[in-house]
Amino acid sequence: MLVAGVDDAGRGSLIGPLVIAGVMMRENDLQKLVEIGVKDSKVLSPQSRERLALEVKRVAQKYGVVKLSPREIDKVVEKGRKLHKLNRLEAQAMAKVIEMLKPDIAYVDASDVLEERFKQHILENLSFKVKIVSEHKADRKYPIVSAASIIAKVERDREIRELKKVYGDFGCGYPTDKKTIEFLRQCLEKFGEYPDFVRKSWKPAKKAKKEKDSHQTRLV
Repeated sequence: MLVAGVDDAGRGSLIGPLVIAGVMMRENDLQKLVEIGVKDSKVLSPQSRERLALEVKRVAQKYGVVKLSPREIDKVVEKGRKLHKLNRLEAQAMAKVIEMLKPDIAYVDASDVLEERFKQHILENLSFKVKIVSEHKADRKYPIVSAASIIAKVERDREIRELKKVYGDFGCGYPTDKKTIEFLRQCLEKFGEYPDFVRKSWKPAKKAKKEKDSHQTRLV
């Protein structure tokens, strides 16, 4: 039986893509993931993730990656309820990854608060029959999902490194990072608008823009 795991990286970030990755292996080979030290990507150092990503690709039958750009995310989120729309978009992206892999069963880390609803959103976008196991914290429970989370995180980290080479250090890209928020303000000061790699629909980005516009209005 062919077993796949699917997970994301960068869902809550203000900067860069949301990356969805999937890894597929034969059921009999799943133990290899434990043997090489696969764990949830969040508990691994960047160096460990890079090393394990290579190992996962070596032992996997197949892997696939889909990247959702800030523009794609903004386009969907601006249309309606943010979380609901983002969940649907992510389910569609996970379905694309599953289509690439064509497993018999796929374990996915559910982004929706309702695991079953997230599963149904994925199934709606599939052209073939596959069993979907949709659970919260699947990246901690199933090594095959942990493997996918490692691939997703490494792919996203590479994109962020490339952006920093051009635009300088903007921190981790998440709203909790003061350096990231300061970078947003600096972008608005220099250009009056955000570059394409910023998620303009995210609340902190909107807030910084509103403050900038309000300040300009007062000056006028």
